[in-house]
Amino acid sequence: MSRPTGRVLTLLELLQSGGTRTMAELADRLGVDGRTVRRYVDQLIDLDVPVEAVRGRYGGYRLAPGYRMPPLMFSDDEALAVLLGLVAGRRAGLMTTTATASETAAAKIRRVLPERLARRLATVLESLAFTEPPGEFATPDAGVLLTIADAVRHRRPVSIRYTDRDGRRSQRTLHPYGVVAHSGRWYVTGTDPEISEDRTFRLDRITDARTLPGSFEALAGLDPAQRVLEGFATAAYRHEVTLRIHGTVEQIRARFPASVASVQEPATAAGADPATERWLLVELRAERLDWLPPLLASLDRPFVIERPDELRDLVIALADRLATCARQA
Repeated sequence: MSRPTGRVLTLLELLQSGGTRTMAELADRLGVDGRTVRRYVDQLIDLDVPVEAVRGRYGGYRLAPGYRMPPLMFSDDEALAVLLGLVAGRRAGLMTTTATASETAAAKIRRVLPERLARRLATVLESLAFTEPPGEFATPDAGVLLTIADAVRHRRPVSIRYTDRDGRRSQRTLHPYGVVAHSGRWYVTGTDPEISEDRTFRLDRITDARTLPGSFEALAGLDPAQRVLEGFATAAYRHEVTLRIHGTVEQIRARFPASVASVQEPATAAGADPATERWLLVELRAERLDWLPPLLASLDRPFVIERPDELRDLVIALADRLATCARQA
């Protein structure tokens, strides 16, 4: 926003974020001098926005306490960012069960935009194409999502009604550590205090969530996203696969991400450079094994199959087929 009007709106946004903003900070953020900042402040005051001057060493400008902002005002870039975010979120599955919410929100924004800007944004959206088709995802209930997110923030236990993938229903208590969006689905990860085990639940399978009295302490340095990925890699499936692969952690992770497999370094290699090639232990679980031989072939690193024998047979069969095709004229 290089025009004065745009910079005045940016000033309003900065003041709206709370606290006192110094003259030097505002001048730097707006790319103008102090005299121009004072002129922009005067323009806001002329618009009945109560901007207060704070004197002293740490003085500057702030909005008067209790002031309620007028309806949202978007710049061209902000309006485009909001509308594109709604489109991308809908296609990625990051929505709640109120499936029309993103569409009605976009329609409301378009209705209040100046005609010139509305036409330009409509042109962008109409000409926009995606290389991937929109996904079809199960979406969580908005009330469940908000209740659990609030419990995460305030470290409050929650009671949830959950239906697992086999249709079994249960009532559980959870100490939620974080909400994670992964591959178009929402998850909550935490600890089940009754069994003292880490658990991860899909939000769309939770039919009711209630905050319980009390609080809990979160583990220091906890990464909810990493916990969810590790949960996928160690989930109970039909086959347990153990491999030894010679390479670096980065090379192996290129084909076996954290959501698929765990990669362990030998105990004797503690503190070794992760960029050094060596034999690493890779463990994963899977319902089917037919996708693993092509993956191992694409990895193009020496490997040893420790278990199961069925996987070894599948790899040999794939190698024979590839060799037969390669020999054909």
